[in-house]
Amino acid sequence: MADWRLCVAPMIDVTDRHCRYFHRLLAPQARLYTEMITTGALLRGDAERHLDYDAAEHPVALQLGGSEPDALAQAARLGARWGYDEINLNCGCPSERVQRGAFGACLMAEPQLVADCVRAMQDAVSVPVTVKHRLGLDYDESYDFVRDFVGVLFEAGCRVFIVHARNAVLKGLSPKDNREKPPLRYAEVLRLRQDFPDAVIVLNGGLANGPNSLAWMQDLDGVMLGRAAWHHPDILAQLNRHLTAQATNWSPDLAAEQPEVDQAVLDGFMAYAEDQYARGVPMHILVRGLLGWRMGKPGARQWRRQLSDPAALRAGGPALLRRAWDTLQAG
Repeated sequence: MADWRLCVAPMIDVTDRHCRYFHRLLAPQARLYTEMITTGALLRGDAERHLDYDAAEHPVALQLGGSEPDALAQAARLGARWGYDEINLNCGCPSERVQRGAFGACLMAEPQLVADCVRAMQDAVSVPVTVKHRLGLDYDESYDFVRDFVGVLFEAGCRVFIVHARNAVLKGLSPKDNREKPPLRYAEVLRLRQDFPDAVIVLNGGLANGPNSLAWMQDLDGVMLGRAAWHHPDILAQLNRHLTAQATNWSPDLAAEQPEVDQAVLDGFMAYAEDQYARGVPMHILVRGLLGWRMGKPGARQWRRQLSDPAALRAGGPALLRRAWDTLQAG
């Protein structure tokens, strides 16, 4: 049975296949998402480069960017053929570049078009077709807007909604500002859960720590972590342990550092890195998802410095990762 309790958000230039592999080692129960991939990149570009992943990443979802039902259906079909467990449509990205392509958050102004896209993708694949969206556009904070948007898609057959609990401001705010400045409105996500009891409602936005994320798991069907998973990857391991123990309250024991588990994660990623490096993947690409792993722990700055040194990465190869780890353990 599909499970959306713990998800890692699609993040451009972050959640590539190497970062996802690391996240899988940390959190075997997490649901992972690709970076947003446009239909044009898949249908007219190097589909294999965009879609290739490691089997260990399952369950893994493909997030698509687009607004043409036929193109989205073709791209979804490609994703299903590659074995992705879910096809997700981006209706939340506010960047001007995405808007010029007439997709992302601006699609929320055209719910009937989004419904046509959802139907086309559902007709093309048997895996779940889901939608990630905002609460509203610009400075209109009417709950009716998002309720009606979700309602139209629910009628079209969509059953999973990943809700970034902020509006998307289409003009005047950068993508970074759009992740921080529009106010979080969690109460309206809870209203969606009440109004659509047969839908899966997953909360995204402002989830910066484990206790807060675990608490929201009790009220909604799941949480999706973005920057918190990037800057503090340990949060994924902590939440995964709580899920495994079926704990509903935050436990200091489950949150405590587990050196033997960290060692196993390192060993697993070392084996992966050696294989990928031998295939020609540069070290700076392989390790960028690990830079925040030791955040808040002794030696974190040195760890990050070693894994960010271009010359050392070129000269050291995967062995540099082991040396950086050994330096941490030596204190």
